[in-house]
Amino acid sequence: MTPAARVAAAIEILDAILAGQNVEGALIRWARNSRYAGSKDRAAVRDHVYGALRRKASSLAITNGTTGRDWMRGFLKNSAVDLASIFGQVGGHGPSALSDQEMLFQPDLDAATAHDIPQWLWPMWQADLGSDAQLIARALWDPADVFLRVNLAKSSREHALELLHQDEIDAEPHPTIETAVHVTGRTGKIAQSRAYVQGLVELQDASSQASVMVLPRNGGGSVLDYCAGAGGKSLALAAWLNTQVDAFDVDAQRMSDLPARAARAGVDVRVLRELSDLNNSYKTVFCDAPCSGSGTWRRDPMGKWALTADRLGELVSIQYSILVDAASRVAAGGSLVYATCSVLSCENQNQVTLFCETHPDWGVIEMHQFVPTRHGDGFFVAHLSQKNG
Repeated sequence: MTPAARVAAAIEILDAILAGQNVEGALIRWARNSRYAGSKDRAAVRDHVYGALRRKASSLAITNGTTGRDWMRGFLKNSAVDLASIFGQVGGHGPSALSDQEMLFQPDLDAATAHDIPQWLWPMWQADLGSDAQLIARALWDPADVFLRVNLAKSSREHALELLHQDEIDAEPHPTIETAVHVTGRTGKIAQSRAYVQGLVELQDASSQASVMVLPRNGGGSVLDYCAGAGGKSLALAAWLNTQVDAFDVDAQRMSDLPARAARAGVDVRVLRELSDLNNSYKTVFCDAPCSGSGTWRRDPMGKWALTADRLGELVSIQYSILVDAASRVAAGGSLVYATCSVLSCENQNQVTLFCETHPDWGVIEMHQFVPTRHGDGFFVAHLSQKNG
């Protein structure tokens, strides 16, 4: 496919998304109907679509548009692409030439639109992130980097990197997180690499890895991963603390692959499917609560546009309930870790402050807010302990 043809395909997919199809479904349907497209073509089209999604507000606003074509030409304009090299190319299966009207762009955008943050959220975004608000918003325009977590139960980081390099996967150690490896080249071979197949590495964002490391290395004891999701933190906790981890999620189906992943990693993770299976005397409870995902909107840009003020309020209420319940399952003198992949104070610092005010027997040991950079996603973690422990 020519560059112009790839853009035409992205326009088709964006039209499908505007018509109500979900992103992955639209991409899969296009790929199935486009058998001529090679792997590089599919990757390029996907990059166009996700790039446009990340910059949806500004791309549509500068074109005063409502269609996939408008959306894409706005995105390409934002990206400083020569539109004449894409639109109207003879014999390239690309989009038709731009009209004189389509060559006009709206130069003046309000701050929220220009930075691709929902209008209702922008005042909160500025209040929470201060002088970094615009910089962090712009960081969400770019694709997220890929990181691997080295499984210290099986390997050192040096050995894992050696195997990755032997399998022609370019990677380097993370500058501050000792378990993290930054994949700097192509990522398509990771799942077939020896380091991955042998359980020496797992895909996991660096900031997410750092959240586990607030706990002391080889700390042992009984551990509950209370909102386990697919189980990435469960595996990390088991390796970092060198102990068995109980994993629970209200949607047990999300943990369906966890036993096989734990076996590959050589760690002890027990999947619990009912609340009644949990006890109330864990040394450590780790709680990665459901949230807005605002720190990971590079990976899930539609999450940014789907979030509403009402939904954020619901999430804040759910988070606090989970935090209180998680604390009730910690043994005397134990630790509680509260985490989200958000950069919003209402989901993070404010929740911890409220919890400590209403539960004066708990105090904060340490608290960290990561923002999205090339070194990891936005993420929040607070390590709490009982004062009378």
